[in-house]
Amino acid sequence: MTGPTGSDEHAEAAARAAEVRIAELSELPAFEEVFRLFDDIWHPDPGNPPVTVEMMRAFSHAGNYVAGAYRGDRLVGASVGFLAAPVGRVLHSHVTGAATGRGIGFALKLHQRAWALERGLERITWTYDPLVRRNAHFNLVKLGALPEEYLPSFYGPMADAINTGDESDRMLAVWRLSQPRVLAAVQGEPHRPPTPPQAVTALAERDGRPLTGPTDARTLLVAVPADIETLRRADPGAARAWRHALRDVLGALMREGARVTGFTGQGHYIVER
Repeated sequence: MTGPTGSDEHAEAAARAAEVRIAELSELPAFEEVFRLFDDIWHPDPGNPPVTVEMMRAFSHAGNYVAGAYRGDRLVGASVGFLAAPVGRVLHSHVTGAATGRGIGFALKLHQRAWALERGLERITWTYDPLVRRNAHFNLVKLGALPEEYLPSFYGPMADAINTGDESDRMLAVWRLSQPRVLAAVQGEPHRPPTPPQAVTALAERDGRPLTGPTDARTLLVAVPADIETLRRADPGAARAWRHALRDVLGALMREGARVTGFTGQGHYIVER
């Protein structure tokens, strides 16, 4: 079956490249596998898992998105999402986790895109930590999504091995499924807009810590650290300084109406006022 704009073909090609088979899930044993996989990835507090078996069961039964990526018989990735407002136009991708490397996450997102397009949906949204450089690169460059809202302390305190000790600021990524940059990205052409030569650095890194600059230029560059997750463990004070600096600079710019238009290879958000 061929989905809109060749979405099925793109999803199948990504799955082949990652050497996985992706399928929707509907049975309790599969949901239990997903629960264990997510537990291995995030090591959450037992009382606060990313999603429960019961919730996956309810989502799937109600027609929402629950899918797993398999290499042979082994589950190596999964994604859970639900239909969101406005009705009939949006899927919100609540949680996606995968083994590192080999394109499993990309394959899952393209399967999710094909699923959404086949149901007439226009976009997929999700949240991510704006300080995690590899996630910003994946979302903005690899997929062609763009952030449209900065959400301070979105989840409140989070008790897991990755986020403990940090505030849960998030960026709302919006994947507009049929825009030209997305169509190019799903065909293997990453979204890498050129950095305007007149861009001014509003947030830079100096000796591992954030350094703020002017924010009144038309085009701004906002840096994130190379590896915030390691920094949280090695220097919690520096990690907190980055969190507050990014919130004060990027969060304020977006509240004022500035738009993030890309992400550079050097780890800067490109922001247009």
